[in-house]
Amino acid sequence: MSLGIFKRVCHWGPLTAIGIVKLVTGSTIHCSGMWWPSTSLSGFLNTLCFMSLSGLTLFNLLSAMFHGPGYLPLRWMPKDPNDCQYLQHCGVCQGYKAPRSHHCRKCGRCVQKMDHHCPWINNCVGWGNHAHFTYFLLFATLGCFHASIVLGCSLYRALYRKNYLYYQIPNVPIVHLGLAGMVTTVLSLGFAIGVVVAVGMLLIVQISSILGNRTGIEDWILEKANHRRMNTNDKFIYPYNLGKWKNILQVLTLSGQPVGNGINWPVRDGCDQFTLTIEQIEQKREKRLKSRNYKIIKPASGYWFPIVHGIKVCSNYPCTNEPRLKLNVDDMVVVTRWRKHWLFGEKVQENLSQEQIAVLRQRGWFPRPCAILITDHSNGFIPENSKKVI
Repeated sequence: MSLGIFKRVCHWGPLTAIGIVKLVTGSTIHCSGMWWPSTSLSGFLNTLCFMSLSGLTLFNLLSAMFHGPGYLPLRWMPKDPNDCQYLQHCGVCQGYKAPRSHHCRKCGRCVQKMDHHCPWINNCVGWGNHAHFTYFLLFATLGCFHASIVLGCSLYRALYRKNYLYYQIPNVPIVHLGLAGMVTTVLSLGFAIGVVVAVGMLLIVQISSILGNRTGIEDWILEKANHRRMNTNDKFIYPYNLGKWKNILQVLTLSGQPVGNGINWPVRDGCDQFTLTIEQIEQKREKRLKSRNYKIIKPASGYWFPIVHGIKVCSNYPCTNEPRLKLNVDDMVVVTRWRKHWLFGEKVQENLSQEQIAVLRQRGWFPRPCAILITDHSNGFIPENSKKVI
């Protein structure tokens, strides 16, 4: 247990997040004690408000980290075996993926209602910790906005301290910061403003997802579902959109505890538990039909910016955290996504069983100049300069 907690915290993401919280909190309290002392009622309320925001930020950060998103049991199967035909199978967990569940490569488990893997909490965001993660973003943004005001005003008072003393302006607290204090305050102010901008934008994205009762992965599935039907009168109905208020209650609770069991979900009229999973299976089937075999003619280093393949390749890299493939000459890759300068696919590994392939499969992006297309007339042909992303 202790080792698991140690491994969860000892990662650059949580350590950086906790470090920023402590730095901004310490600097703000130090400056607030001079600029707006707690000896007055207003100063006391100011300090109390800020410390509450700081404490709630840290509490929800740790809660999101340690509560976790909720994982499907290994070798999970639905109660009715007939329902297996509507679900995807996970070769790594040796079980089926429940509706809204997805396998996380970094966690090595199938995550219930997975949204994304967040490095700041060194864990996935999903059914079990979505509320705590959203509260962490909210309180971090509000706390750093509060800190930005205190630190900015204190810095101004410190820089013009001599003017206040020279003109003997009454009832104006004097803020004195030495060299170390000035550097720390400027650094803390920079972090606070950066958190307000960056985390505030992420908070807006999360609120938008909650209002639509969608995760980041489901946004992508819905986009592909609409793309498949754009030339038809058929329209895909997203099953989990119950209306904004009910959508909010599905995620945000006062305690932060998740609603339901993470497997069965309320759906709108005309849909069932497998509406989205059936659409996913159909999308995977189409992807397999459109896949093409490529042969590697130049080694791929697996670097994010392989400068040896030219500036165009490096400056047009895929904006995603998906892995990059390391490949050798004569390797074969089944490609399923195409960019102008990059390809995404899975390395063909011979002499492996299906169970071994599921565990050892290697997928990722690699530079297009490294490979040539092997034409397969039975499946059709995708031009070499195709920019289509599947």
